[in-house]
Amino acid sequence: MKKFVINGGRPLSGEVTINGAKNSAVALIPAAILADSPVILEGVPDINDVYSLKEILEIMGVKVTFADNQMVIDPTEMVSVPMPNGKINSLRASYYFMGALLGKFGEGVVGLPGGCFLGPRPIDLHVKGFEALGANVKTEHGATYLHTSETGLKGTRIFMDMVSIGATINVMLAAVKAEGRTVIENAAREPEIIDVATLLNNMGAKIRGAGTDEIRIDGVKELHGCRHSIIPDRIEAGTYISMAAAVGQGVLVKNVIHEHIESFISKLEEMGVDLEIGEDSVFVHPVKALKPVDVKTYPYPGFATDLQQPLTPLLLLAQGESVVMDSIYQKRVNHIPELARMGADARIEGNMILLKGPNKLQGAEVAASDLRAGACLVTAGLMAEGQTKITNVEYILRGYDSIIEKLRALGADIYMVEED
Repeated sequence: MKKFVINGGRPLSGEVTINGAKNSAVALIPAAILADSPVILEGVPDINDVYSLKEILEIMGVKVTFADNQMVIDPTEMVSVPMPNGKINSLRASYYFMGALLGKFGEGVVGLPGGCFLGPRPIDLHVKGFEALGANVKTEHGATYLHTSETGLKGTRIFMDMVSIGATINVMLAAVKAEGRTVIENAAREPEIIDVATLLNNMGAKIRGAGTDEIRIDGVKELHGCRHSIIPDRIEAGTYISMAAAVGQGVLVKNVIHEHIESFISKLEEMGVDLEIGEDSVFVHPVKALKPVDVKTYPYPGFATDLQQPLTPLLLLAQGESVVMDSIYQKRVNHIPELARMGADARIEGNMILLKGPNKLQGAEVAASDLRAGACLVTAGLMAEGQTKITNVEYILRGYDSIIEKLRALGADIYMVEED
């Protein structure tokens, strides 16, 4: 069992560089198989989810090299084979192979997706979109079977019953080679969707409107390889900014597109965090006093659900009571009992998280229940007096490139151990 061990109370200072976006990478890698020649992705984060996707590609005959945050994907000898359940179950983003395989081969067999459990996250919207394009979809024995008739996929108008990043991207992947025009209404607007559309357009697709609530896709017959740089990870940026505000003595967070985290930045400024916004960086000044705030997550451009947990430890330093409501994943609360184990005045009431501060946390042994809950506990461990041990760190390693090395470079006393 791998554990993070953190000796708290060490102030952070210096600079940290943000990697390419995890939530982009896990969609861009499946998207690359739609090309008929090699695709080069730059800025790919060195995280476990990427290695899982690499293994899936190799099983399907795709040649993949990955070094120094650059991935070369050559799908010229790819074959459509049932995807292995073990790797599928390790990450939710494996469902992007549904749209990519439909677009490339007109068929596919994909195991039901896994990943962090944050409450029910059905793929009904994905299936509805595929069926609207003309695909037949059935689920049995833990796998989803997709195929089209000889006439292939046909462009159509698709209204998303609710805003969904995953369904928007998946329908885009299926529709880029469909005959005619596809219009996705009530589409998600996240930066990662723009990133995927940019890659597909560089490959020869015709996509307009990404980043708005209506995306128009004119199908093309062929897509070619290209070179693409992944956008910076807005969730990683927000995580390190939160850490710097909690225990920093002046930290420069580099490779940040601040427009992607405007709602997060405005909430920090409301709390009293002194931020200096640069062209592609954010400098976090030492924090003197913090005010409580109320946070409610919404689809982009609202406050991101993935930043709710990384922000929570900082709220424990505020003078008074803060309220957090996650309207995206209401079950995203498993970090609260772990924070309480460290002495936090934190509780769950209905669909609200109530936090009363200021708190002095004490080191304890805690468990990460999902990726962002793990990031929350790392920040709490940096804040706490004494030693904190975090188990289930595989969740953290799924989404944060070189987190131990980056924090040690900032002055943190953190390391990973393996125990029976």
